[in-house]
Amino acid sequence: MRVYHGGSSKIVIIDLTLCRPHTDFGQGFYVTKFKHHAQDKAEREGAFHDTEGFVTEFEFNEGDFTKWICNIKRFDGYSEEWLDFVAMNRDDSIDGKRHPYDIVEGPVADDKIQHRIKKYLKGHISKEDFLRQVSHSEETHQICFCTVNALQTIKPIVDNPDINCLIEDISESLLEALVSDFQMSDAEASDSLYLSDTFTQLHNASTGLYLNPFQEIYAMLKKELPTKS
Repeated sequence: MRVYHGGSSKIVIIDLTLCRPHTDFGQGFYVTKFKHHAQDKAEREGAFHDTEGFVTEFEFNEGDFTKWICNIKRFDGYSEEWLDFVAMNRDDSIDGKRHPYDIVEGPVADDKIQHRIKKYLKGHISKEDFLRQVSHSEETHQICFCTVNALQTIKPIVDNPDINCLIEDISESLLEALVSDFQMSDAEASDSLYLSDTFTQLHNASTGLYLNPFQEIYAMLKKELPTKS
């Protein structure tokens, strides 16, 4: 599925630590299946940061859920459960992660709905009144990728798809080499690769690292591995 992220600039590297906390589904990287919503967000973010704004496109492969053993939560629409979940995540009186999910998908609490949520939290309207008021709202959609593991299910769409394929092949070879050479489990190899600076550079096509010989890339990665005493 093609998904979109609207922001002040093009997304080259996704760093979850830079994502805002206390958002609808918690701290994470957000995309939507509605390109016009991403475009609206890009215009707002661009105006705020004095840039033109940019919509970055990604391919979201739901088939990778099983491969990466992602814990997923989906909300089909505005509901009592959705309201409780969003209210919990938007509560800025408590720090830290509020839920165990890798990926959360559902509708958006836009500006109007956020205003209603605040009224609900202050006791000015009941939960029933809130749900009745939003029942005729425009359809919205968002997916939040909350963990590094979840980010493996989306890939940026680049001008040359052959580059993506090459980078994916190199990544798979790196995983296989870690398992073989260091007797790592698949999970250990994944953590070692996907949390490394080498992987970050490799998946940023503008660095050109994918053009280097495999052994040179592998040597970079091995330098990042913790030494065992």
